[in-house]
Amino acid sequence: MFDYHFSPFSQPRNSVFAKRGMVATAQPLAAQAGLDILKKGGNAIDAAIATAACLTVVEPTSNGIGSDAFAIIWTKGKLHGLNASGTAPDSISIEAIHARGFDAIPAHGLEPVMVPGAPAAWAECSRRFGRLSLKETLQPAIDYAEQGFPISPIVAKNWRIAFDKYKKTFQNTMFAPWFDTFAPDGQVPEAGDVWRSADHARSLRAIADSNAEDFYKGDLADQIDSFSRAHEGFIRKSDLARYRPQWVEPISVNYHGYDIWELPPNGQGLVALLGLNILKQFDLKNEDLISKYHKQIEALKLAFSDGKAYITDPREMSDEAMQLLSEPYSALRAKQIGQMAMTPEPGKLPKGGTVYLAAADEEGNMVSFIQSNFMGFGSGIVIPGTGISLQNRGYTFSLNPKDANSLAPGKKTYHTIIPGFLTQNGTPVGPFGVMGGYMQPQGHLQVISRLIDEHLHPQAALDAPRWQWIENKTVLVEPEFPNALAQALARRGHDISVALDTGSFGRGQIIWRDPNTGILAGGTESRADGMVAAW
Repeated sequence: MFDYHFSPFSQPRNSVFAKRGMVATAQPLAAQAGLDILKKGGNAIDAAIATAACLTVVEPTSNGIGSDAFAIIWTKGKLHGLNASGTAPDSISIEAIHARGFDAIPAHGLEPVMVPGAPAAWAECSRRFGRLSLKETLQPAIDYAEQGFPISPIVAKNWRIAFDKYKKTFQNTMFAPWFDTFAPDGQVPEAGDVWRSADHARSLRAIADSNAEDFYKGDLADQIDSFSRAHEGFIRKSDLARYRPQWVEPISVNYHGYDIWELPPNGQGLVALLGLNILKQFDLKNEDLISKYHKQIEALKLAFSDGKAYITDPREMSDEAMQLLSEPYSALRAKQIGQMAMTPEPGKLPKGGTVYLAAADEEGNMVSFIQSNFMGFGSGIVIPGTGISLQNRGYTFSLNPKDANSLAPGKKTYHTIIPGFLTQNGTPVGPFGVMGGYMQPQGHLQVISRLIDEHLHPQAALDAPRWQWIENKTVLVEPEFPNALAQALARRGHDISVALDTGSFGRGQIIWRDPNTGILAGGTESRADGMVAAW
């Protein structure tokens, strides 16, 4: 039986409830665009597409038309998973990267560019489950790109940070279109400034009119191919033309009566499930706060240790990887957690840039959708005259042929972006997600524990101070993290540091539905410009 109660005495002041529909994301204009689509007769899937497309315009600091995407969709009594991550170009190889003098794939430039999956994800979700046409759902994004919109504060901050970095490091002419698009006349917009991009509008209209075919087989594909050839990139029109997003079966673990759903590899949702599977071996409800947080951190370390070792393109994952979620294995890993902090194997975890959204309608459809370039603006490559900023997902490939996630033509890499979903006894509870590179499974684990172990409202679960494991025994905590708790964890061997700001601790969204009343409860990220648009 669903045992979550929306008690009026335990809600944060900014709790949001609604009956007919809800969209939650980190940018208010995008959330409102999704809600407008619901009011025009679209369903939650249409709203999610509209919101995702809008985010490429109103929050270009985290995603773009050249992003990858993943989705978990609940409709007609069933969960569906969509993997719209891209593949490596056919002409790329470990040898080709070494020949250019690199010991690792660079973070920026054309080398890390993989085939983008986001436009195909919008078209595929619309085709299979949408009620409105792709033209209708992309129109709000086109309008914002053409007519302009005022920049929100956190987006403006991240835009400035990227610009200050890029103007020092992006010297090659291939990066000139980024500055032409996002910093014309050498300036970036400040909070409240109106920004518009006719290039974005033209590309989005071409995608809408062709159901994304133009991006993969038409004029946009030709322009990507031409720019890549001109600057010795690897991606070609033939790579784009062969691309198809994949419908997949979500995977889950049961955590204290709730089924927690993630997408299977190549995404790192497996890490979140591994951590929760280890964590549930302990009775956290009867442990003090210090022990609870210590075990969460240690379980996450073990999960990452396994995830980094095994996760890659599912076609190339070993048989061992399929056993990671077994109960005996989780129990064995749990026994490795002692009173003091341990040092696991994964290396230093870089930051990332991602957008997440959740949507729900009165018919019961619910969507968990995430899309991202990576590291903010991605590769730094913008195709001239299109507004298309290309992701840099190839950066996560290894150049060691013995590694599970080694680079190869046509291969999908270890992917950081992960949508989540909760059910209980076959009944949907709702979508959730926490953005932010390798922070994402850490955010999933912390938010789920607060929702289920501590019975917090979605907004309270998102507002609670977070920790972030970096490497070895190093753990960052937010400035609001209780000092006494931080000191207690340090006495357990954790190397605790207080972060200067909250920018790397992820940005989450949650929508839960009460199955008895149909009431929706939403939570949005207080660390961003987040909004729950409700009807």
